[in-house]
Amino acid sequence: MFDFLADKLQTAFQSLTGKGLLTEADVDAALRELRLSLLEADVALPAIKHLLAGVRAKAVGQNVLKGVNPGQQVVKIVYDELAALLGDTGELTLNAAPPVVILLCGLQGSGKTTTAGKLAKWLAEKQRKKVFLASLDVYRPAAIEQLATVAGQVGVPVLESDSTDPIARTKQALKAAEKALSDILILDTAGRGDVDETLLAELAAIHKLSKPANTLLVADAQMGQAATTVANAFKQTVPLTGLILTRLDGDARGGAVLSMRHETGVPVAFVGLGEGLDKLEPFRADGIAGRILGQGDVVSLVEKVQSAVSEDEAASLQAKLMSGQGFDMNDIKKQIGMMRKMGGMGMLMDLMPGMGALKKQVDQSKLDPKVLARQVAVIDSMTAAERKNPTILNAKRRQRIALGAGVQVSDVNKIVKMHEQLNQVTKLLKKGGIKGLMGMLGQR
Repeated sequence: MFDFLADKLQTAFQSLTGKGLLTEADVDAALRELRLSLLEADVALPAIKHLLAGVRAKAVGQNVLKGVNPGQQVVKIVYDELAALLGDTGELTLNAAPPVVILLCGLQGSGKTTTAGKLAKWLAEKQRKKVFLASLDVYRPAAIEQLATVAGQVGVPVLESDSTDPIARTKQALKAAEKALSDILILDTAGRGDVDETLLAELAAIHKLSKPANTLLVADAQMGQAATTVANAFKQTVPLTGLILTRLDGDARGGAVLSMRHETGVPVAFVGLGEGLDKLEPFRADGIAGRILGQGDVVSLVEKVQSAVSEDEAASLQAKLMSGQGFDMNDIKKQIGMMRKMGGMGMLMDLMPGMGALKKQVDQSKLDPKVLARQVAVIDSMTAAERKNPTILNAKRRQRIALGAGVQVSDVNKIVKMHEQLNQVTKLLKKGGIKGLMGMLGQR
């Protein structure tokens, strides 16, 4: 995410390395590179001008702090200005009289229906709210059925109605959610291939009837600054309270998130970072600014770890590690499962401070989420006895496992090697504690 922009910005800051004082000429040269980088990232020109003016005002004449690289000092200034440009999080209003209505709008293909499910899951699990879903899209084939399927996966009720009138369905949804004693009602409105008067008029009528506490525009981040035109068209029709940017994980450029926030003045509430129903995160300006600059996002990293690992699992794993008791393949499968929940190694490296540059040096094939899926397939192809005691895995067994998992024998060998190395660490911890482990690392 934001790899293109992060690389460009790193290059722009390199010219400041070794400077003892940030002169006007130095800053202007860096800002020219920064401007070109943002233009290539498809950031709207007004947003670029606003950002650069703020950076220049703070950077010119700055004394370089002792022990701080000038480039790093400017990065900090740019970080602060990016965070200010992105603004505060668009927090949801959830304390109104139930059912609190959340109205989702946007173009067809922006991911509204999937986002409705993601939002329902987040509200149910993170906010402990009782959620009700309703589709008002009577035009797109199977749209109503799609939301019903998503609702089933999330475990929340959905409107059951044969009506083909969006207004009638809105009335039915309001009554059904109230009858079900729901805290939240999410209305998934129809989209079109492009903004048109019919779409906007229908949306305005639904808004007037449902009186939503939250009206969220769902937009595809990969549209770049073109998404701002869409956002402003919707904003002129209904009072938007927040934005949800989908497919942000695939947005290497980063233009949409910067452009939309500046051009519309509407705060970003959530970002979609994958296809899974758990891949929705509350927007945090400082976290996004850190990712854009390749500086990571520690808060999101901690949240991902906490959501993927329960306290009991963490305590059990720590106890087993410190006791020196050997891990088996079942333990490794659990750890791989935790890694997959957190988005894989590539996502984690994006969130770790200082790991952006290292990520480029790593074989990208090793960061592919499919690698973790293959590792699980290998372990699942083992018998219970083999998972419990991997030392019995001779050549013949490894060939059988590879065939069952649809992988090469080398893939099986890698899992076995991982098991051996992990147990080597546990033995060293038991024998010599941290000193024993550091001794091993020092010998390599």
